[in-house]
Amino acid sequence: MKVTFLGTGTSQGIPIIGSNHPVCLSTNPKDKRLRVSVLLEWDDYKFVIDCGPDFRQQMITNNVQRIDGILFTHEHNDHVIGLDDIRPFYFRQGNISIYCHSRVLGELKKRFEYVFQVENKYPGAPTLNQHIINDEPFKLGDLEVIPINVYHPELQVYGFRFGDFAYVTDAKVFPEEEKEKLKGVKVLVLNALRKEEHRSHLNLKQALAIVEEIQPERAYFTHISHHLGFHDEVEKELPEGVFLAYDNLQISI
Repeated sequence: MKVTFLGTGTSQGIPIIGSNHPVCLSTNPKDKRLRVSVLLEWDDYKFVIDCGPDFRQQMITNNVQRIDGILFTHEHNDHVIGLDDIRPFYFRQGNISIYCHSRVLGELKKRFEYVFQVENKYPGAPTLNQHIINDEPFKLGDLEVIPINVYHPELQVYGFRFGDFAYVTDAKVFPEEEKEKLKGVKVLVLNALRKEEHRSHLNLKQALAIVEEIQPERAYFTHISHHLGFHDEVEKELPEGVFLAYDNLQISI
């Protein structure tokens, strides 16, 4: 499996509009972060996790010619609001598959009512194959996907395990039984917003504690705020096998 980090920033991205924070002013490309998303590729399959406001730019930057579907972690705008930009894929491929919790589907229907219309539907709107997921494993092509329930801090959010790779973002509360589903994973991606405590996201110390508990071969942190610090400086502080992800990073599992 190849994983491309399409975006590794928090909801405002980095740089933040109008900010004079030193990280926002950095000229290092690794300090410039679009909203969080990844592209997964294996065999002949291509799936995206989340579809935020930078989706169009991310697809163009990485020359993505087609996708087989989108998995949604939860309904916050920085994870869903780019849905309309799937239209070029729809025009070339036909219906696009989406996979999400029933609650998330309900929110998508509110924000993108025109996409889900049946009668008198605007011809330029995409059509979606809707797949409701719950806590049970499901298949994407020939690969089993295991949903991981985390909380943000009260809102349920799905992480996903794909064999030896797992992706968990926007977590604050991480139940022990869900951690068990990650045991034995080789590569873990986890949110780590900043060093200071935060109400709805893991901070760096908390993310490192979970990595220590899960013991993957490699861990990558994402959903990063400018308050975490400069990429190169923070990465020097991390234990062996733990890295800060950055936009357009590609890894193989």
